[in-house]
Amino acid sequence: MRLDVDAAARWKLVKVPADSEWVVYRNKLSRKHHCFLIFPRRDTSCFLSLVPDAIPLSSLMLPGKTADDRMAFYGWPIAQCQSPSTPLERQLHSGIRVLDIRLAIVDSHLISYHGIYPERALFAEILSTVHTFLTTTSTSRETIVMSIKQEDSDTERFSKLVRREIVASPGGLGMWYLENRIPTLGEVRGKVVMFSRFGGNGYDWDNAAIGIHPPIWPDNDRLGFTWNCQDALVQTHDWYAIPTFLSIPEKVALSTNILVDSRDSSSLTLSISFLSALSVPLAFPPTMARGLGWPQWGIGFEGVNARVGKWLLDQFEERGEGVVDREPRIRGWALMDFYEDPMGQSVVPLLVECNFRGRKCEEGWGRWA
Repeated sequence: MRLDVDAAARWKLVKVPADSEWVVYRNKLSRKHHCFLIFPRRDTSCFLSLVPDAIPLSSLMLPGKTADDRMAFYGWPIAQCQSPSTPLERQLHSGIRVLDIRLAIVDSHLISYHGIYPERALFAEILSTVHTFLTTTSTSRETIVMSIKQEDSDTERFSKLVRREIVASPGGLGMWYLENRIPTLGEVRGKVVMFSRFGGNGYDWDNAAIGIHPPIWPDNDRLGFTWNCQDALVQTHDWYAIPTFLSIPEKVALSTNILVDSRDSSSLTLSISFLSALSVPLAFPPTMARGLGWPQWGIGFEGVNARVGKWLLDQFEERGEGVVDREPRIRGWALMDFYEDPMGQSVVPLLVECNFRGRKCEEGWGRWA
């Protein structure tokens, strides 16, 4: 295998034989120094099947993506957050486990909406795709967290329609976890965990049960906010409208810091971080996620996704591998725009790998994975 060291790029996925059991990343430490990190090649379509049932969802690293499978394909440039080449089925097989679904009522049906932009996907189609994924033998031990946010104003009708369309969909309500607490993985294998950003009173739902339900959601809070879900503390970062592209380093620092889990804490904590950003009118979501120009040569700027990839590799390199007590404990739900970028070296496999690091002392893990 020939290792091609590109002196300009800050990190890169190294090309290895397609049948290799390993993946290799090159991480630039300084102008003359690089390190290579080697990880097992994991099947991102079913990585949760390797995780013990006893692990709570707050102790996992679940990659997510903003908007929904097709809603983010349109509305360019303000509301487009995903590439048309990445439909929902592909996203799920790529390791995406948290879906940010935003809906509005159109002709008595729920359709994907992002702000003022209709995104053309029916909620019923999304539900059908998710059901197929969770009932296919090879992926039936996975789980999906679905955040549903209302994008119109008819609160009671919206809540009723969400329930009606779920009941009418394949799997019905039986496929959903609707308790307002953080479950263990074993409780929700083959299920969808509802994260409701709608229906404060649970209109038309049995016992008003609409899943994990945040009581607050401040808009564009730079430093993030916290809330309680039963006995769990949920810390959330959703600073999306940043001043300019010059704020990208600060955005990345704030949104990744909450993902580093403290080894000393015994309390249950869930971290939710939205890595997406925009700056109107100078930098829209595609530019913020992907960057612009050739930053490695000092022309343009590096996007959020590339910076998150670099941060993850630095965490692995600085804290070491193979010694569990030193391995990084990166936990939470991390949602991003254009999750396959930088092109050809998605950050998602690195997020998936976080689930198998620093695990020896946790309940349910017999040995390091």
